[in-house]
Amino acid sequence: MGHFVQLRAIDGFESQAYFAQPKTEPRGAIVVLPEIFGVNSHIRNIADGFAFIGFLAIAPATFSRVKKDVDLGYTAPDVEIGRALKNLSEGLPPPGVMADVQAAISHASLATKGKVGVVGYCWGGLLSWRAATQLANIKAAVTYYGGGMTLEPELHKKPLCPTLSHFGAKDSLIPLSTVQAFKQAQPNVEVHEYDADHGFNCDQRGSYNAAAADLALERTLGFFIKHLEG
Repeated sequence: MGHFVQLRAIDGFESQAYFAQPKTEPRGAIVVLPEIFGVNSHIRNIADGFAFIGFLAIAPATFSRVKKDVDLGYTAPDVEIGRALKNLSEGLPPPGVMADVQAAISHASLATKGKVGVVGYCWGGLLSWRAATQLANIKAAVTYYGGGMTLEPELHKKPLCPTLSHFGAKDSLIPLSTVQAFKQAQPNVEVHEYDADHGFNCDQRGSYNAAAADLALERTLGFFIKHLEG
């Protein structure tokens, strides 16, 4: 079971992050970037799961600059709130949210001698892609159904670290045609498609697909072990 800590970004802004510590010496660190629903129970469970298998995990509260303590569910009203907060966050002057992502990466890097990976889901998937293409001290990045990363201006950015991306073939929010365009533009990114919808990894959503989630997790863990421990 994890707990919340305070992070300070390079501009002095302070935000919270959920911190899950393994019982043994960390085999590396994974920064978990949330969906549009904040650091809710699903994201905390993901962080706890990484900690259970030996990784230090930290999930920064990426809405902190527009609203503190966001913890939403998956109802239609929650979706509308989350989308509004995302739009506000995306409208912040640069570097905006990415300064807080970097703060989490830097915190994790100090604790694990630089062995840091980043994983993100939905909006967090887009942030994970941006981290891979913009930020320092990342050994590997994983994205789950990152909305916007298959479109310009993200489409042709080049990752600075090994990157793995998961997409759902039934995801109407990320058309498969844009995933194919992403694969063509990013031949060095490992891309997997699943017979699943948006949010297939979240067992609190109607779109949850256990088979896809299990396979994506197996690939994600293998990717992190390869690049963080290799």
